[in-house]
Amino acid sequence: MAVRTVVVCEAQVPFVEGGAEFHVRALVDHLRQHGYRTELVSVPFKWYPKDEILAHAAAWRLLDLSESNGQTIDLAIGLKFPTYFARHPHKVAWLIHQYRAAYELCGTPYTDFEHTEADVGLRDTLMRLDRKMLSECERRFTNARNTANRLARYNALTAEPLYHPPRLADRLRGGPHGDYVLSVGRLESVKRIDLAVEAMAQTDASVRLVVVGDGTDRPRIEQRVEALGIGDRVELAGWVDDDALIELYAGALGVVYAPYDEDYGYVTLESFLARRPVVTTTDAGGPLEFVEDDVNGAVCAPEAEAIAGAISRLAADRSLAARYGEAGYERAKQISWDGVVERLVGQ
Repeated sequence: MAVRTVVVCEAQVPFVEGGAEFHVRALVDHLRQHGYRTELVSVPFKWYPKDEILAHAAAWRLLDLSESNGQTIDLAIGLKFPTYFARHPHKVAWLIHQYRAAYELCGTPYTDFEHTEADVGLRDTLMRLDRKMLSECERRFTNARNTANRLARYNALTAEPLYHPPRLADRLRGGPHGDYVLSVGRLESVKRIDLAVEAMAQTDASVRLVVVGDGTDRPRIEQRVEALGIGDRVELAGWVDDDALIELYAGALGVVYAPYDEDYGYVTLESFLARRPVVTTTDAGGPLEFVEDDVNGAVCAPEAEAIAGAISRLAADRSLAARYGEAGYERAKQISWDGVVERLVGQ
């Protein structure tokens, strides 16, 4: 089948932007650059109260995306729950993630899903529906091997990992290693920015931490910075524009990125493309597909003391930071959008 028209499906949370949103828009842009007539179909998503989850899944199921105004749509691409519920005879999933709160995060401090009868019942329903809807897809891809492993574990479905470059790939660059480590991402509990903050209390006083991002966890992080007495060494910069972020990457000693069981994690590749080493943890998930301990960064226990030790080693040996950064760059530069578009479209 010759593909000319494509719809990309997005479950969108109004006023929230992060890696998933950048991912969707980049896909639309690159499909268009490759000559495909492409439209973005966005439907707002709400997950609270929990009754809303199935209602929003049903809303996507009601959508017939096979044609529009009498014109055939050749291909539909779904990326996040529940976009792949939409109806189309030629549907492809490129899974960023499913509804993680009901999957691997259930029963952890990072979700409101617990092992109660009601939550387990809803969880089982979501898993059953996911398996059915994803089984309809002609091809299944994931953004990382970690996501593919989850799909196999919980839904008994296979998928091919398909990596893509981060949003700023063409603009990131290296520079002299400064006196700060960088943390980038939404300030939410599952991103574990607090580990980097706690580590600062155990590192040399000459090293600072710059945190780029914002979110619901900010008040708790601010309180912890104050309690540790490190306000002069920790800067909560909020969201910054692209030019400022590029400069921050270029001047960092390294990047601390320690989320819990992340799917992919743009920060890892952004850091490597800026020739910065990455300090991550053994339970970080997606970053472990790229970060190799003592090769292009450090893989530590998810504890502040271990992270502090890795930061201190970089601060004591800038040549080590430079060597790790160059190795990371060699790994990240191999990833391109050309291969992604070719695999998704199947031509």
